[in-house]
Amino acid sequence: MIEESKVIDETRQGEATMTKTVVPNGRKLLLESYGCAMNFSDSEIIASIMGEAGFTTTTDPYEADVVMMNTCSIRDNAEQKIRHRLVHFKGLKKKKRNLVVGILGCMAERLREQLLDEEKLVDLVVGPDAYRDLPNLIEQVDSGQKAVNVLLSREETYADISPIRLDSNGVTAFISIMRGCDNMCSFCVVPFTRGRERSRNPHSIVQEANELFEQGYREVTLLGQNVDSYKWNMNSKGEITNPEEKTANFAELLSMVAEVNPDLRVRFSTSHPKDMGDDVLHAIANYENVCDYVHLPVQSGHSDVLKRMNRGYTREWYLDRIAAIRRINPECAISTDFIAGFCGETDEEHEATISLMNEVQYEMAYNFKYSERPRTLAERKYEDDVPEEVKAKRLTEIIDLQKKHSAGRSKKMLGKVQRVLIEGVSKRSDDHYFGRNSQNMVVIIPKENNAQGSYVQVKITDCTVTTLIGHVVESNKSEL
Repeated sequence: MIEESKVIDETRQGEATMTKTVVPNGRKLLLESYGCAMNFSDSEIIASIMGEAGFTTTTDPYEADVVMMNTCSIRDNAEQKIRHRLVHFKGLKKKKRNLVVGILGCMAERLREQLLDEEKLVDLVVGPDAYRDLPNLIEQVDSGQKAVNVLLSREETYADISPIRLDSNGVTAFISIMRGCDNMCSFCVVPFTRGRERSRNPHSIVQEANELFEQGYREVTLLGQNVDSYKWNMNSKGEITNPEEKTANFAELLSMVAEVNPDLRVRFSTSHPKDMGDDVLHAIANYENVCDYVHLPVQSGHSDVLKRMNRGYTREWYLDRIAAIRRINPECAISTDFIAGFCGETDEEHEATISLMNEVQYEMAYNFKYSERPRTLAERKYEDDVPEEVKAKRLTEIIDLQKKHSAGRSKKMLGKVQRVLIEGVSKRSDDHYFGRNSQNMVVIIPKENNAQGSYVQVKITDCTVTTLIGHVVESNKSEL
């Protein structure tokens, strides 16, 4: 007798809730995710779509019938890592001849038929706007055909799909609020792999946040390639598209999600300096449960490099945004991204990055060497002329300075009491929990009588470069 399982399908548009009956098809799906948080969020959508088609998930490649890799193209080393994994699965197919291997997401969108025809590593290639088509495409593969759908959409947001929370700790979750990117940074492939910007209905986002809180989650991160450009019922010029419906910008959406419940923490990523207005900063300041943390990628500290990068702002503009953050919310932590050795970067331009780091004193930074990507403006217009050894030297200097700044920021927390959301067991000790404070800093505490998913007041007694260590002095009984 075939077992049946029921799943809830909610439109999130105020329509009636319907219950569908899903019959498992006996096939197991292995879903691997690489790259940014958006990819991991997309994988939860994919799992939901495949679940409704009867697939169950597994983490064991040897029991999988279908393997899907949700991929990243932002840097060459990310693609090379995925290629090595595909070679592994190609070897596995010799033992399991009916194994279906698919590549999804940005790398699929960029390379398309090349992976199918030239390298013969995969059976299935699906771009980030075609996930609804996955069950049909797998049927094509089952009938002996190769399958590909990399069409980009101006409408798809997957707003009606309830994600399946993969590898969930039951405490924190992602909510995708928009897709695509209209910024054409000269080094970036995202506009080519994820298409134009489009925003989700704010009501569907708030409903998803409500559902998560009711399920016991206590923190959500609102995701977008550029959350500051979120616009509902407005075009790119800010004009209303439907006079009968309310509009919403990102600051308004942030407030709407914050009002779901004061015990639901709200984070967001990523912000673009040219679009971040004071209204977003005031929303952070006005709601205690909106975390005091902004990730504001700068990439370079020199205006000439920023111009070549087509970032849309100058060093002075960026520092004005930093000053606004400090003025409106002095407790706010700031992190950033740096690219070392972009096309034509001189010693003077690199030193401008170092001076900006010293001026801002970031809590944390993601640092990378420039990696030329096909189809980008930088590839077409500029020469990748900074030697690799120079890139490596500059990157090391950035990393070492950031470690110094991070350590200084951590030491300033000593003796302070922080409200911490406990997320899970520490990786280094089963006798300790880890959580984060509002500024996104990891905090380690003894387990004692504390519980995962609870808020606790922690006095910071020690620290490493990036981690705070303390003990609970008072507990807030908001638990799962």
